[in-house]
Amino acid sequence: MPILTLPESSRRRFLGVAAGGGIALARGFGAQARSTRWALLADTHLAADKTNQYRGFRPHDNLGRVIPEVVRSRPEGVLIDGDLARLEGQRGDYELLHVLLQPILEDTPVCLSLGNHDDRRNFLPVFARASPGQVQPVKDKHVLVFERPPVRFVVLDSLLYVNRVAGLLGKEQRAWLDGYLRSASEVPTIVVVHHTLDDADGSLLDADRLFRLVTPVRSVKAILYGHSHRYHFDSLEGIHLINLPAVGYNFNDREPVGWVDATLSAEGGDFTLHAIGGNTERDGKTMSLRWRA
Repeated sequence: MPILTLPESSRRRFLGVAAGGGIALARGFGAQARSTRWALLADTHLAADKTNQYRGFRPHDNLGRVIPEVVRSRPEGVLIDGDLARLEGQRGDYELLHVLLQPILEDTPVCLSLGNHDDRRNFLPVFARASPGQVQPVKDKHVLVFERPPVRFVVLDSLLYVNRVAGLLGKEQRAWLDGYLRSASEVPTIVVVHHTLDDADGSLLDADRLFRLVTPVRSVKAILYGHSHRYHFDSLEGIHLINLPAVGYNFNDREPVGWVDATLSAEGGDFTLHAIGGNTERDGKTMSLRWRA
């Protein structure tokens, strides 16, 4: 699950490299940053066939609407939480996604995670460039850690089988996470996983073990996830559980289709919905959360 890095010219603009060689990190990236703004997307379900549709939605057209909105909002980063591809993670799905993301990539890093409709074998050759030192050594999983002051993201890999519903972190990934969280500094941490966190057969099969692992670690403040095509907030033991809406389509007319603009600080986060379809009742409304101590 790489972060897509910028071309050198754009990267220098993004970092604000001064003529004398000094670096002034731009828009909240400095060590003393008080907040960082991120565009949060999930379940784009993009197919190489641009006319592909489901429930009257065309995922290609939806993403085509969302990307200009994201560009205009000028976030410091973009996260797309799994199910990038429509069904089976075909190579052409990812090639089209790469093309569509170009307007964002000109100035902004993009982090992509994998869901149950993705295929690592086809995804990785298209999105091969990862930020050095951030992809973690977990066998057969793509795990990423990156910090954007004042918060840290830990992006996990719950892909178990391509085009089957359930997900799994697995023993090795959970062991890595346990060791990492025990040794990491006390930076407010947001865990990212694609699958839903209940006990349904199609959810994250080891969600209970994930909760037992992260609950005692006070630096873990929230878990972001997708998969259900639902926009919902919940909490467990003070950890906020944030279910991101889908970009591609919803599963029922009660749910929005769109993305979330998040402003994250050391104290909490403001999450503003941008609904482009489905139920737009909550479009423009902000949910404010305070992190547990």
